[in-house]
Amino acid sequence: MGALNIRQVRKIFGNVEVLKGIDISIEAGEFLILVGPSGCGKSTLLNMIAGLDVPSSGTIEIADRDVTHLPSKDRDIAMVFQSYALYPNMNVAQNIAFGLEMRKVPKPQREAAVQRVAKMLQIGHLLDRKPGALSGGQRQRVAMGRALARDPKLFLFDEPLSNLDAKLRVEMRAEIKLLHQRTQTTTVYVTHDQVEAMTLGDRIAVMKDGTVQQFGNPDDIYSRPATRFVAEFIGSPAMNMVAATRSGGALQSQGVELAATEAQRAALQRIAGQQIVYGLRPEDLGFADSGLPGTLSMIEPTGPETYVTTDTAVGKLTARIPGAVHAHVGDRVHLQWQPGRAHLFDAASDLRVA
Repeated sequence: MGALNIRQVRKIFGNVEVLKGIDISIEAGEFLILVGPSGCGKSTLLNMIAGLDVPSSGTIEIADRDVTHLPSKDRDIAMVFQSYALYPNMNVAQNIAFGLEMRKVPKPQREAAVQRVAKMLQIGHLLDRKPGALSGGQRQRVAMGRALARDPKLFLFDEPLSNLDAKLRVEMRAEIKLLHQRTQTTTVYVTHDQVEAMTLGDRIAVMKDGTVQQFGNPDDIYSRPATRFVAEFIGSPAMNMVAATRSGGALQSQGVELAATEAQRAALQRIAGQQIVYGLRPEDLGFADSGLPGTLSMIEPTGPETYVTTDTAVGKLTARIPGAVHAHVGDRVHLQWQPGRAHLFDAASDLRVA
């Protein structure tokens, strides 16, 4: 049974097409991430799944039921917002139980639900407190508890960690992942943070300008990006991109020949364009005694690894080196990589050359 099916959903505001025929389907229990830069349409799509907006065309199904034009209250969903949206005059227990009370759930069942989610989220000691007396992380747990108390068919998260500091974001991200593992409730999660996308999602939809650039599992998205945009958006530091020209079976950039495998050269013969983008993940670059020469222009130690930027004939290349780097800005170095680790894109279409 499909837990969520989005079919050819379009949204037009005036003369602007915000969503351009979105197709996404996930199964029950999956964790879907909608990720992309601001303005890509991910929150608009979430609002339509939630029933807060209606598509201009297309259909949305939840548990094989067409809900395209149903109001939110009839969709059996629960939503967690970036702003928490807690009632300041109610204590934690009352906030968690409020949705159930509005649905006229009997008091004993409401109280049991409050105790169940409070134990799950480890906020049992906070039930008598008002939101004003809670930290940001505690408020987010309460907001999640209110959603969990519903036991819905679908959880919707709209950038729930954006208001938290870096350390708390990491902690809450882990809690959300553990929560999903316990409940196995189908979840749709909107974020602009690619780390959240990679660590939380079973399936990821990378969005840009109202389109889904790629839809797949985290390994597919990272290891086989379908477009140049996906390759640059997912991964930190971002993938190095080198403008190259195809000449026969060889690739050249600024007079430097870029190594390619037999399979890559064969794939290049199947496209018309001569201009290619040669992509390298920073972790696939390393120092060697020979290779592409360059001058170190920036060294960024992070503790377990070091980001090193090198000025080369083909442009600036960033490498991610394990541990500390015993070198200095201005030093001459050589970079090497395995050709099979390179990602090739057609410069005209930005599509992956497969």
